[in-house]
Amino acid sequence: MKSERMAPVKQRELPLEIPEGESSTGELLETNSDDYSNLMKRVLEPENLQRAYLQVRRNQGAPGIDGMTVEELPDYLKTHWKAVIRVSLEEGRYWPRPVKRVEIPKPDGRKRKLGIPTVLDRLIQQALAQVLQEEWEPVFHERSYGFRPNRNAHQAVRYAQESIQAGYGWIVDGDLDSFFDRVNHDLLMWKLKQRIADANVLRLINRFLKAGIQIDGKRHASTEGVPQGGPLSPVLSNILLNELDWELEKRGHRFVRYADDFMVFTKSRTAGGRIKENLQRFIERTLRLKVNADKSGVDKPWNRTFLGFTFSRRRGNKIKVSDKALRKLKATTKDMSRRMRGHSLNQIVSELRITLLGWKAYFSLAEVLSPLRDVDKWIRRRLRCYLWKQWGRAGYRQLRRRGVSQTLAWNTSKSAHGSWRLSISPALYQALPNSYFTGLGLPKLAV
Repeated sequence: MKSERMAPVKQRELPLEIPEGESSTGELLETNSDDYSNLMKRVLEPENLQRAYLQVRRNQGAPGIDGMTVEELPDYLKTHWKAVIRVSLEEGRYWPRPVKRVEIPKPDGRKRKLGIPTVLDRLIQQALAQVLQEEWEPVFHERSYGFRPNRNAHQAVRYAQESIQAGYGWIVDGDLDSFFDRVNHDLLMWKLKQRIADANVLRLINRFLKAGIQIDGKRHASTEGVPQGGPLSPVLSNILLNELDWELEKRGHRFVRYADDFMVFTKSRTAGGRIKENLQRFIERTLRLKVNADKSGVDKPWNRTFLGFTFSRRRGNKIKVSDKALRKLKATTKDMSRRMRGHSLNQIVSELRITLLGWKAYFSLAEVLSPLRDVDKWIRRRLRCYLWKQWGRAGYRQLRRRGVSQTLAWNTSKSAHGSWRLSISPALYQALPNSYFTGLGLPKLAV
């Protein structure tokens, strides 16, 4: 069992390529000549299921309420797919399990509610999502960038910058309050029926919506919302909000949307206020969603954030990392470098390196680098402070060992100042220069 889990991914792929109606792996899957609905047939095609499985493997994720891991899924399918799971899907008898509720703290003190489906349900959701994406992609608006092939957050931010540079100096910043928790099931199903005639698929999607939530071992009904954490939720959110996109198009507005974050660009505050009021009515009456009045508003671009970025006030409106994103990174660094952890500096840097490289990859779009240089300085100061605390009474010896003069080492070690103040002292800069941290593998954000 252990060797199976450690095998390369290629060896653990679901055996969905079935020549001439047979499976070489115990008939895990087989072709079926029964006449059933076309869309479900596309969902259950071996190629589509294979893609879905590989995506589930890449995403990994925690087990659902049944405790099954991604690694355990292939063996389970070999036993149950042909005789049980596939048949139940074809005949409309498949019932998803409730999702496991997990709450993730947000920077504002609130919690983001995630729903973790079982790994089997994730596979089926992913297979459904792929077919729905193909079906709906031709009618999605070109200014929608979230959860779509060949589109990303950077493209959305670039378009926002282009709009501002084109003279649209005011932004209507829209924020939907707890969007994923408030989606109206009846409205969503009605929109799905506009392009889907397959009753079996519609029934399955509705069951996923109504599967319920398990909290502390107790099942709770889900009467609204699409749980964040399932592969199906992103495409369903785009299907619902596609009507907002085309409504904005019909009204002649310039806009950009990424999932439930959107901006409308206008040339005056007065026009922005009027747009905001009209949009709020449309969103609440037509889409049956709620606008977060505290986070929505009409403002200058440099006073608002979009996907972690903002824009400079100066000519050119260069892209900047938002203050909120920088504060979040500092908070993460503080958490990793708490004195009570007792880890070596090498361990801290190794963990921090993963975070910084991921953060750097996403925020590489930034054109204003001075805030990033400040954060680079702050991180290295934080690490000097961490190491100075670890040295404790051995501080004098450690400084001398690193080439600091006797007088400077003595005065620093006997100083009444705290560790944070001493972290910018000449002695610690000499003993722990920037090159020292570079040598440990600590990346720079501003390059």
